[in-house]
Formats: sequence, C-alpha cells, structure tokens
Amino acid sequence: MLITSSDELASFCQSVSGHPFITVDTEFVRERTYWPRLCLVQVAAGEHAAAIDALAPGIDMAPLFELMRDEDVLKVFHSPGQDLSVFHTVMNDVPEPIFDTQIAAMVCGFGEQPAYASLVNSLLGERVDKASQMTDWARRPLTERQIKYALSDVTHLIRVYEQLLEKLENSGRLRWVEQEIASLLEPANYMSDPDEQWRRVRIRRPTRKALSVLREVTRWREEVAQQRDRPRAWIIKDESLAEISATQPSTVEELERVRGVTPRFAEGRDGRSVLAAVKRGIESPEDDWPNVPRRNGIPDVSDTLVALLQALLKIRADENDVATGLVANRRELEQIAIDDEADVRALKGWRRELFGEDALRLKHGELAITSNGNGAIAVNMNGKK
Repeated sequence: MLITSSDELASFCQSVSGHPFITVDTEFVRERTYWPRLCLVQVAAGEHAAAIDALAPGIDMAPLFELMRDEDVLKVFHSPGQDLSVFHTVMNDVPEPIFDTQIAAMVCGFGEQPAYASLVNSLLGERVDKASQMTDWARRPLTERQIKYALSDVTHLIRVYEQLLEKLENSGRLRWVEQEIASLLEPANYMSDPDEQWRRVRIRRPTRKALSVLREVTRWREEVAQQRDRPRAWIIKDESLAEISATQPSTVEELERVRGVTPRFAEGRDGRSVLAAVKRGIESPEDDWPNVPRRNGIPDVSDTLVALLQALLKIRADENDVATGLVANRRELEQIAIDDEADVRALKGWRRELFGEDALRLKHGELAITSNGNGAIAVNMNGKK
C-alpha cells in the first residue's frame, strides 16, 4: 500500500495502533540540504504494511507522529540512528519506546553491526533486493519496484524481531539490549551544537590558538548551514577551515590565498564573516582556548597492555557469542589501562560482569593469557581458567 492522503494515513495509523509492536523504516535525502528531507516512511504490523509518502501534496503527518509517540506501541527499527535523527527533525521528538534489531543481533552473536540484508538471509533464509537502495527517493512518481523494496525493509523485520526476541529471552540477555537502546532515546544525540563542531575538523599540528580560531569559524559555518539549509561543505570545506585556523588570515587578500576559497567568497559577506570569526578566536581569553588533544584525547598508554586487553576482550566476546564492538572499543581499553575507575561502558552493568572485572584483574597481574593448544585462553594466576 502507498499512502498519499491524510485520510488514508489516519485510517492506517488507527488500524495498527492496537498492535504491541510495529516495524519502521524511513527513506530520506540530504545531499543538497543541511536538514534531512523525509520522503517515505514504511510501517508494518501483523498483516498491515504501508509506505507513507511524506512528500504527497497536503498530507498531514500528525497521525503518524502520534503513533511514533504512543508509549504503548513498541517501534522496531534496524540500526535506527539516522531514522531517529530524521524523526527528531520533522516532529521535534524521538519515537519511544524503540527496539534496535542490529544491537539485538550483535548480542545474539551475529557479528559486528550486521546489515539488515545479511540478517534477513541468516534468520529467514531470504534475500532482500537492494537494487533500489540508492534511488532518488524525492522524485515522483515512485515506481512499483521502489515501493516493493521499501516495504520489504519492514515486512521481513517483523519476523527478524520475533526471532531475535526469542533468542534474547532464552539467553536472559534482553536487559543488555534494553540498556543499549536507552542511550538512543536521548534527544541530544540528534541535535547539533555549533560550539562543538570544531572537533569534527582535523587540523595538522594544532596549537591552542589555532583551535580557538577553528572553534569560531566552524561555529559560524554550522549556523550558516542551518540557516540556509545547505550542506556544510557547500558553505566552506573542512580543509579550508583547517588552513584558515592555521594561517589565521586578517585581510581579504590573505583569505583568498587559502585553498578552496574563491575571490568571490573572500570579498563577499561570507568572507567578512570568516575574518571576523578569526579575529574573535584570536582575541578570546587564552583561558578559554581549547586544549590540544593528546593521542585519541587521552595520555599515552602502553600499547602492550592495550594489546593484552584486546586479546582478553576477544576471548570473552567469543566465549559469550557477543560482538566485541558492543562490549568495548580501543579508546575505552586505553582508558581502562590508565584508570581503574574510567567512565567507560566496559566497567558498567553487564559489560563489567562479562569483561570489565577481568580486564582490571589482567591489568593488575591477577589474570594471564596463555594458549591451550587450540587458541588463547585467560587463566587466573593460580592456574584456573
């Protein structure tokens, strides 16, 4: 079903609102805009499935947004980060409650960040036609193949969810997934802070002064991109901002020498704004300048100790059939190597039980890694596994 009118949408939302869960996916474009442009929303529940044309003239999306906010209906997504960002943009809210089948699959031993198509194939023995994945979802009319592809992303998801839920309940790991999903519901995840955008731009051999300038020019770009609804790179590229921060031009002529900056840009309103931002960065109090991050943002640590922690992580993840990336990443292992009370995922909740406690014991020589002839194992220093 393709829904293109307000009445059809209201009727459909009413028909699925009594179901305990619905599966949801979105199609959107943002190549030419800052804000994502929602094109299609796919929803399925039981025998019902529909693709909702968000670009249909005059369509009122309020019934769908109400359904997304209904706390009695679980919304099931696969890897919903971008979907939730789109919903936050168009309805100024995050759907709740939700379930992420990618996280669930990682907990159930399907590897690191398993793709939807591979999960459908593994669990259902079916193949998803991805030929329409990269089509222009903003172009109308939509083709039958596009609609079929879009709906397959939510119809298969019903059975994927049901099978993963059964595995989680049988293993007692449902709470692991619930803890992970809670972090996805924070609206701050989907809001862009102009004051923090400087962290996205790589600058060679940074100084505190250069980072102060970078913070000001990236703040300016973020605000302009949002106001004009244009991609950041359409305003000015990262590479140009990095060079501006390093060279700190004070005149139009100096700004024109920056790679990627045209005379038209330098001589116009944007050029004047960039020069003003550079001046603000230079003249701001030194106490407010950002500190130069160390490697990965933390002090140097022993690569050998981190390598041992990585080996232990692989051992414990394999033993428990859990994706290593769900338990910890290298940055977190480095922080554990420095601080027994590091504020990292691996030292909290179920991760601490599965890996964190043993990581600290390995760090302090109470646990060792050796071979049993078939692979690496972790043993207590008294010889017990």
